[in-house]
Amino acid sequence: MRMVDLIEKKRDGQALTNEEVCFVIDGYTKGNIPDYQMSAFTMAVYFNGMTKQERADFTMAMVNSGDTIDLSEIEGIKVDKHSTGGVGDTTTLVLAPLVASVGVPVAKMSGRGLGHTGGTIDKLESVSGFHVEISNKEFIQLVNQNKVAVIGQSGNLTPADKKLYALRDVTATVNSIPLIASSIMSKKIAAGADAIVLDVKTGAGAFMKNLEDAKDLASTMVDIGKNVGRNTMAIISDMSQPLGFAIGNALEVKEAIDTLKGNGPADLEELCLTLGSQMVVLAKKATTLEDARKLLQDAISNGSALQSFKTFLSSQGGDASVIDDPSRLPQAKYQIELIAEEEGFISEIEADSIGTAAMLLGAGRATKESTIDLAVGLVLRKKIGDKVAKGESLVTIHSNFENVEEVKKRLLSSMKIISSEVKAPKLIIENII
Repeated sequence: MRMVDLIEKKRDGQALTNEEVCFVIDGYTKGNIPDYQMSAFTMAVYFNGMTKQERADFTMAMVNSGDTIDLSEIEGIKVDKHSTGGVGDTTTLVLAPLVASVGVPVAKMSGRGLGHTGGTIDKLESVSGFHVEISNKEFIQLVNQNKVAVIGQSGNLTPADKKLYALRDVTATVNSIPLIASSIMSKKIAAGADAIVLDVKTGAGAFMKNLEDAKDLASTMVDIGKNVGRNTMAIISDMSQPLGFAIGNALEVKEAIDTLKGNGPADLEELCLTLGSQMVVLAKKATTLEDARKLLQDAISNGSALQSFKTFLSSQGGDASVIDDPSRLPQAKYQIELIAEEEGFISEIEADSIGTAAMLLGAGRATKESTIDLAVGLVLRKKIGDKVAKGESLVTIHSNFENVEEVKKRLLSSMKIISSEVKAPKLIIENII
């Protein structure tokens, strides 16, 4: 078998066999296929796509390129969740303890994030003492005991994907639906999930700006999951503005606590209930999404969801007293209000630009070597559709330095105010089952 023949075959729009796909992934991972040939192959995929079977084969070849996590000792159906990202995406902090409180095992493998704010681990480490440096044995014990635990990502999970993504990044082939879908799904499958729930964002603050592309990606990932024996569901959700109000690590932990108490932002709660309902159904703890949603709402109302979060934090060394006293979370030195210069209605909040403003404060990482300030960030006071009076606060800036003029300037340019009323965007756009 020769790589040049497979490039030619893909260039001409023909489907590769499983044996041929495995040859490509195995050869590239081991260094037998050079970057220039793999670049030609990915460009051929970019233009000609892949069949459903090719996508499934490609995904599993990447899964099998490295380690896989065996979660078979964990009782019940393990359901994982993936979001394609966004600004103020606090969902995992709420979802993990929420669905665990109704008996769904959440064995979460998370990382540290580049970008506007940290990853899930960074956010959880806002809680003093919390750590993810636990053995696989302890990880499994904690999930069986508490239904939820978080561990750091394995170094040799899907090495083919890591190598391929770096190549796609410099060859203008990142935006290929089959390659994006197989990249995401390979990591979730390798991490041991029995079933997968996907939150595919669309809008100005999302990776998939276009709704049709978001639908295509969601459908492709659901197809891959089902094709390889993983029950998979997805939703398309709006990211034309930040989710919730908080953008920043400790601030998002506080918002998660508020949400588990039933006092969180309406959009964050709605998204968590929607995704959580799918997780509960896939875990066979309810037969319908409506029944699942009621279970979750009851868990918030009766306090079991909040207790689940407390238990989760303390079991991994965290100071669970932050649940009752969020002031024990890291606090920024300054809280500065961004004041509206005119009255009207919020018509636009540029999520990416808001996220960049948070990163300028130190809430995120520009590079892997950057240090995160867990205390800083932004708390929005207005969302799209809200009425604003002149002199009213638009954003509270949590900063450890007093001069935030550059941040203010970016925030003001990110929030558009017009005189006529504006309808708030629909949060849940579509279910893909």
